[in-house]
Amino acid sequence: MSHNFRFVCLIEQPQLTPLSLSLSLSLFQMNHRTTKEIEELELTPLTQPSLEMKESWVLKPTSAKKKKKFSVACLASNIKLLLWLGGLSGVSCIIAITLSKTLPHDHNVPPRTKDNSIIAIPLALKFFNAQISGKLPEWNNVSWRGDSCLNDGGSLYPNLAGGYYDAGGSIKSSFTMSFSMTMLSWSVIEYGSKYDVSGELNHVKGLIKWGSDYFLKTFSSSSDTISDMVSQIGMSGQSKIPNDNYCWMRPEDINYKRDFTVCHTNCPHLAAEMAAALASASVVFRDQVEYSATLVRSAKSMYSFAEAMSSKMKSSEHWDDLIWGGAWMYYATGDNTYLAKVTSHELANRAGAFSRGPHYGVFGWDNKLAGTQLLLTRLRLFLSPPFPYEDMLKTFHEQTSIVMCSYLPDYTKFNRTKGGLILLNHGEPEPLQYAANAAFLATLYSDYLDASDTPGWYCGPSFFKTQVLRDFSTSQVDYILGKNPQNISYVVGFGKKYPKHVHHRGASIPKNKKVTCEGGWKWKESSNENPNTIEGAMVAGPDKNDGFHDVRANYNYTQATLVGNSGLVAALVASSRGGGGLDRNGIFAAITPLSLAQPSPDPET
Repeated sequence: MSHNFRFVCLIEQPQLTPLSLSLSLSLFQMNHRTTKEIEELELTPLTQPSLEMKESWVLKPTSAKKKKKFSVACLASNIKLLLWLGGLSGVSCIIAITLSKTLPHDHNVPPRTKDNSIIAIPLALKFFNAQISGKLPEWNNVSWRGDSCLNDGGSLYPNLAGGYYDAGGSIKSSFTMSFSMTMLSWSVIEYGSKYDVSGELNHVKGLIKWGSDYFLKTFSSSSDTISDMVSQIGMSGQSKIPNDNYCWMRPEDINYKRDFTVCHTNCPHLAAEMAAALASASVVFRDQVEYSATLVRSAKSMYSFAEAMSSKMKSSEHWDDLIWGGAWMYYATGDNTYLAKVTSHELANRAGAFSRGPHYGVFGWDNKLAGTQLLLTRLRLFLSPPFPYEDMLKTFHEQTSIVMCSYLPDYTKFNRTKGGLILLNHGEPEPLQYAANAAFLATLYSDYLDASDTPGWYCGPSFFKTQVLRDFSTSQVDYILGKNPQNISYVVGFGKKYPKHVHHRGASIPKNKKVTCEGGWKWKESSNENPNTIEGAMVAGPDKNDGFHDVRANYNYTQATLVGNSGLVAALVASSRGGGGLDRNGIFAAITPLSLAQPSPDPET
C-alpha cells in the first residue's frame, strides 16, 4: 500500500495528541478485509473531537487572536538564532518538496475528466418543473406544460391546486411528495454552497417552497391542533371511471371531477413525514423569519397529530416515519423533548433499529431508518449531547457505520449487477432510486467524518478511509449517468443516449392534441418516441441483469418519480466537486448551548 506524506514548514511544530497518534497507527496496522456478513461485524467506537472544538463550531463565534508583541531589543539580541532557524527552515522546505515529488501517493485513481454531477444538477431539478400542478409559476421553464387541475378541492378543502404530480400520471400523493421535499431540503441544508456555485440555489428553494405552500393547504395549518388531512388527490383505482389511473391524458386536459382522500385516524406515517418536510423546510428558510415560524408551528401540530394516531394503532409500519419526523423536529426547534423521543430505546426498537433484516440499511420513501440514524449520528459527531441522550446516539452511530460497511463491495449484504449497480431492493424493479439515496448517504457520512477530523471508520477489524465511501457514491452516480453495460444515461436529456419512451402522460401526448380519457390510450401504446422530452427525469432503471427496455407501457423500466429524482438531486449535489462543501453549522441554528448542557443535579439530593 502506498501512503501520502504531507510536510509543512513551521518554526513551531504542533504536538502530537494521543488521538492523532492512535489514528496514525491505525492507518499502518490495517488487517486484510474480510467478506463475512455485516451482521457479524463488531465495530470499534470512534474517538470524538474535543469539546472545545465542537463548541467552537456552533456555540460561539471564533474570536480573533491578539497579535503578539515583540521587543526590538529581543529581536536584535537573537538575530543570529533567527538567521540559523531561517536557514534550517529553508533547507527543510527543499527536502519536503523533493520528497513530495518522489514518494508514492495515495488515491492514485484518476479523477473524472469532467464533473458530470454538477452538469446534471440543473437537469435533474428541471424534472420537478415538469411535475408542477396548478397555475404554473413564472419561473417554470417547461414549454410543453401549462396550467392544470386548477379546481382541485371540495367543500372542506376548497383550494387544493398546487403541489406536484407524483409520477407519470396526475395523482398527487402527499406522502411521497413530503418525502421528496424533505430530501431536497436536507440536501440544501448540507450543501447550500454547492447549489449556489451551480447557480441552482434559488431554483431548488423555489421548488421546496412550492411543495411547502401546498402542504399548508392540506390541513388546518392555522390551528394548533389537527383532526384530519388530505392524503391524496386523484383516484388510482378502477372502480370509478373516469379516474386518473384509467385515463391517459395530459393534466392540462382533465375535465372530470377529481376526488380526493381525507385521513382522520389511520395515517401516522403521512403526518410524521409531512412534519419532517415542514420542519426541514423551516431550516432552509430560516432567513425568512415569518415563513419559517409558520412552517415550524405547522410541523409541531402535524407531529402531535402523528403521535396521537400512532398511540391508537397496532401497525408497525409507521415507526420509522415517527423517528425520522422527530429528528427533523429537533433540528427545527432545538426542543430536547423531541431529542428524548428519538433517542428512546423503545421508539428505536419499534422503528427496526435492531432488526438486521434484509432491508436494513435501505433508505427510501418506504423506510426512513437509515436516514434517521445518519441524521442523529451527525449530532453525536459534532455536538456530542451528554446523558441521557449519548447512549442511543452512540448506538445510532455504530449502526450507521454498519450500514456504510454494507454498501462496500468487500461485503455481501447486497448484490451488485455485473455493471456495478448495487441492488438494495434485492433485484426488485426500480433500483435506481435506492442506489441514488445510498450514494447521498455515503457521501454525507464521509463529509461528516472529515468535518469531525476522523479519517475513516471500522468494519470489524478493517479500517476504511472516507474516500472509499466517495468512490462508492461516484460509482453509483456514474452508472446512472451512463457508465453501465447499456451505455445509456438513465437521466433523460443527459448524454447522447437516454430513454425516449418515458412512462409519462404529459410527455407522451403532443401539446396541441387535446384527447379524451380513452382517446389517449393510443399514445400510451405507441412505439413512437415521446413528442415532449421530459428533461432531467431519472427513469426506474434496469433489471438485476443490467437489462433495460425503453418501452412506455412498462413502468418498471421507464417511469420517473418525485422520490427517485429527489434522491438523484441529493446524490448529484453531494458528489459534485464544484466548490463549496458541507455546512457544519446551519442545521444547528435552533440548538442553544443551554439546551445541550447536562441536567443539573437535584439540590435536595
